[in-house]
Amino acid sequence: MKKITLVATALLVSFATFAQQTWKVDKAHAKIGFTITHLMMSEVDGNFKTFDATITSSKEDFSDAVFEVSADINSVDTDMEMRDKDLKGENYFDAAKFPTLTFKSTSISKVADKKYKLTGDLTMKGVTKPVTLDMTLTGMGKDMRSQKPKAGFKITGTIKRSDFGVGKAPAAVVSEEVELRAVGEFNQQ
Repeated sequence: MKKITLVATALLVSFATFAQQTWKVDKAHAKIGFTITHLMMSEVDGNFKTFDATITSSKEDFSDAVFEVSADINSVDTDMEMRDKDLKGENYFDAAKFPTLTFKSTSISKVADKKYKLTGDLTMKGVTKPVTLDMTLTGMGKDMRSQKPKAGFKITGTIKRSDFGVGKAPAAVVSEEVELRAVGEFNQQ
């Protein structure tokens, strides 16, 4: 009887270790941004100051993870107030009608050690399209205060702004391709 109890306890502990976990972004150590090319000669970077992100996963290597990200369009920042106002307006993001950008992953595939392809639905300006992004698990550790696990990720990719109806400027003025970059640490809850 003791052996059965020990085996059952071991199985429960093992299951609990790999149970679904939620991870929340540590906003002090995270950034969601983009880069466009202006006049086919210089790059302009921007980011969203207000955002949220969570991961749910039951595997230690995050190979079954679901990433959910949202960003407040009104928090867009390119270090130029006039340009930020233009981006929030009808010609670009139209923040009055579409105040939030969202991404929710639909699949993840491991391509190498700590390297993944992350596919999901990106919604911007009321348009939802599937996108595939490159993801790297940049590190694992423990939070110094809570002693709970921590994980770092970098996600990059390129989209076409016209696929989402963002911006009417010709590609010679504002590049059609937009580079996306998100980096951050996540704390296990």
